[in-house]
Amino acid sequence: MRRGAVRSVVMAGLLVLLGGLGSGVGSARAGSGPGPEAGPEAEADVAYHGRVALTGGRLRILLVPENEGPSALVNATVRLRLSADLADRQELAEGCARAGLREVVCETGELPLRGRGRHIGLVLRLKEPAAEVVVRVDTWWNGGATDRNHTNNEHVVLALDTGDTYAF
Repeated sequence: MRRGAVRSVVMAGLLVLLGGLGSGVGSARAGSGPGPEAGPEAEADVAYHGRVALTGGRLRILLVPENEGPSALVNATVRLRLSADLADRQELAEGCARAGLREVVCETGELPLRGRGRHIGLVLRLKEPAAEVVVRVDTWWNGGATDRNHTNNEHVVLALDTGDTYAF
């Protein structure tokens, strides 16, 4: 899949959240996206593992998407929702887009059967320093495949402003 096509999955999903903005994708459901999708019988167990650390209004996130199968995925989109507002300006990693005051979405890249996607590293600046931030991680779009095991791709992590790293 071309890099521009992968990015369009993230951006088209973002437009769905914003109401389409006349883009022609407004009729798509959140959770579905344009581009190559898994077949109607496809099933993939997407999982996320990573670390979160909060220091002085900066939230560092390292995330590794994985696919336990039984089908490979061309791409998926992970959503990160925070309990605190993000600063107006952010420098996001390639393939990531802001989806609201407290939300960022990132494409995972190809998820081969029993393999890993691209490592996603973010440093998110908060609008105001916070003593703690709750980070919610989940799959926003998975190429149309069924995922029967959400215990490994839906996480809630509390990060205290201590610089300590919290794993999930």
